[in-house]
Amino acid sequence: MRRLLPLLALALAGTALAGGGTAPLEPLPGTPSRLKDLTIIEGARDNQLVGYGLVSGLAGTGDGNSTTQTVQSIANSLQRFGINVPTALIKSGNVAAVMITADIGPSLRSGARIDVTVSSMGDAKSLQGGILLQTPLLGADEVVYAVAQGAIAVGGFIGGEGGAGGATVQKNHPTVGIITNGAIVEREIPTKIIKDNSLNLVLRNPDFTTSARLAEAVNQVFPHSALAKDAATVNVLVPKEYADYTVNFIATLGSIEIQPDIPARVVINERTGTIIATANVRISTVAVSHGSLTISITSNVGVSQPNALSTGTTVTTQSTKTDVSEQHGGFKVVEDAPTIEHVAAALNALGLSTRDMMAIFQAMKKAGALQAELILN
Repeated sequence: MRRLLPLLALALAGTALAGGGTAPLEPLPGTPSRLKDLTIIEGARDNQLVGYGLVSGLAGTGDGNSTTQTVQSIANSLQRFGINVPTALIKSGNVAAVMITADIGPSLRSGARIDVTVSSMGDAKSLQGGILLQTPLLGADEVVYAVAQGAIAVGGFIGGEGGAGGATVQKNHPTVGIITNGAIVEREIPTKIIKDNSLNLVLRNPDFTTSARLAEAVNQVFPHSALAKDAATVNVLVPKEYADYTVNFIATLGSIEIQPDIPARVVINERTGTIIATANVRISTVAVSHGSLTISITSNVGVSQPNALSTGTTVTTQSTKTDVSEQHGGFKVVEDAPTIEHVAAALNALGLSTRDMMAIFQAMKKAGALQAELILN
């Protein structure tokens, strides 16, 4: 198989693609990846579980009494233990109604444990210090597959409530927490990955070239066994000698290495100032001119104090200063860039900021000079 350039991620956060020299860089050799990292086996997948429950033991940060579902849930929970309390008398400040979600992996047997995520449904301020009461977790078929219970770990807090001016301090998101190994699997979800003496390998990132290479690599190890059906699926026959050893066969498949083909793509996230470019990005010859306008507004607060023994009062005054500066950009020619290293060197030579590069990439795409897919997030 021919060797291609690997994926080169240019994480540009503030100074990305900036500060480098203009000298061309030698392309890096390709690094192959294992099939187990590129594909999943059709049928061997996770399933989602969900449940509704109560979190108790909160220090007054639970749902208010106006949260009807919480009050009713508390009453129903107490009835299971033979305690009948009118809903009007229930105080829910230490309890919160929550939704529990989890993913159950394939081949998990009864007794295995999985992680669960707990999120508030009412107006609770924090789940910190709470205990999730026993809650069944259902699949899409409304069958119980696991039961969750335990102490919630919340990566945040709320503090300072009721302080000077009623100010509060909050860190992270205290109304969502996790329980590590918080659910016990009660029922196994049956999985079937071998059908008609074959299995399907599904690419995580569908691509016709990668699919063809995958089938070729498998056929080199197990002759005449793999067929690329489409951009995402490769069908593999189980050899007769592995008919009773499918686990060994799948393990051998997973260790086969290929070089995936990565499409030319530039991903721009304007919210975080990040640009990601793959190794196959190319730029045709194009002339670029880009200037920037900066407006600075400064507010100053002064004090006007009357003379001694006068009848005036001390007052504060405000003044505003506005400065406008414009940086004029030169009209420069960017030559054909055959590799991502040449693209980076050419843009570095222009002395652009990350925000400027985002605008340049978008303009290049509209002009037809950027030979890559442009994705804006």
